[in-house]
Amino acid sequence: MKLGARILKTGIALILSLLIAQSLDLPSPVFAGIAAIFAVQPTIYRSYLSIIEQIQGNILGALLAVISVLLFGNNVFIIGLAAIILIAIHLKLKLENAVGLSLVTLIAIMETPGDVFIQFAFIRFSTIMLGVLSAFIVNLVFLPPKYENKLYLRISNSTTEITKWIRLTIRGASEHTLLKNDIEILKDSLIKIDQLYIMFKEERNFFKRNDVVKSRKLVIYRQMIATVQRALATLKRLHRYENEMVNLPDDLQNTIQQQLDILIHHHEHVMLKFIGKVKPHVIFEEGDIGLNRKELFDLFLSSNSQLIAEERFTQYHLLQIISAIIEYDEEIEHLDLLISSFQSHHKEDSDITLPENL
Repeated sequence: MKLGARILKTGIALILSLLIAQSLDLPSPVFAGIAAIFAVQPTIYRSYLSIIEQIQGNILGALLAVISVLLFGNNVFIIGLAAIILIAIHLKLKLENAVGLSLVTLIAIMETPGDVFIQFAFIRFSTIMLGVLSAFIVNLVFLPPKYENKLYLRISNSTTEITKWIRLTIRGASEHTLLKNDIEILKDSLIKIDQLYIMFKEERNFFKRNDVVKSRKLVIYRQMIATVQRALATLKRLHRYENEMVNLPDDLQNTIQQQLDILIHHHEHVMLKFIGKVKPHVIFEEGDIGLNRKELFDLFLSSNSQLIAEERFTQYHLLQIISAIIEYDEEIEHLDLLISSFQSHHKEDSDITLPENL
C-alpha cells in the first residue's frame, strides 16, 4: 500500500497541532487535532482558500454559540437549533466547506458553560484555530505536491493503454469483452486526469516570472487531454464497428490500419518530444508516409461509391471511423504545434521528473 502525500501531511498536521496545544497548556488539545484533520487540503491554493473559509466559519460558530448560551442556555434542544441556524447561515454565505468544523466549534463552546464562559469560549475557539493554522503551515512547508508530474504520467499511461488497444483492434486481435471493460476503466482514468489538471492549474508560483510558462503549460496539458480523449473516442468507434471493419475491402482495411499506425506513432512522438526524450528538431511529416486529411476523406468518398455499388450497408459506419481518424489527426497536429512553440521559447522549462523505467 502506497501512502500519499495528503495522508502523510494529515498525520504531520495532527502531531504539530497537538504538540503546540500541549506546549501552551491549552485544555482539550484534541480539538486542535480535529481542526487540523478538517483543514488539510491537496494544494497550497486550496489550503489558503480553506483557512479563509474556516476562519469565517469558526467565527460564526463561536459567536452563535456564545449568543445562544447567554440567551437560552445549553439545553440539548438549544444546541440542535443553533446547529440548524449555523448550517443555514453557512449555506446562505456559501461557506459549505467550513460547516463541519464550525459545528465542532459550536458544540465545543456550548457543551460546558460556566462562570467564566466567555473566557472558556475564547480558549476553545483559539484551540480550534490553532489546528487550522497548523494544517496550513504543513500544507505550505511539507511535501509540496508535484501535480505536473502526476498529470503528465497519467496522460502518458492512458495514451499508451489506448494506443495499444487501437493497434490490436485494427488488426482484429482484440477481445471484445475485455476491450469493453477497459474502455470503461479508461473513461474513469480521464475523469481523474481532469481532476489532476484542476489541481495543477490551482498551484501558485512564488515568482511572477513563472506565470507565463505556467500559462503556456496549461494550454499544452489541456490539448494533451483533448488529444487522449479523441484517441479514446477513436478506439470506441473501432470497437463499436469492428464487425463492419472486417467486411470492408482488404485494401481499404490496410489503408485505415496504416493511417492509424502513423497517427499513433505521431502521438507517441509528440508526448516524448515534450519531455525531451526525442530530439526537438526532428519533425514528424505525416504526408511523407501516410495520407493527409483531404486524401483520407477522398478515399472515403471513392470507397463509399464502391460500397454502394456492391450494395454494402457499411458506408455510414465507415464515415464514423474516417471522421474519428481525421479528428484525432487534427488534435495531434495541434498538440505538436503547441509543444514546438513552447520549446522554442522555454526549452529549459520542461522540468518533469519521470520514473527511470518510463
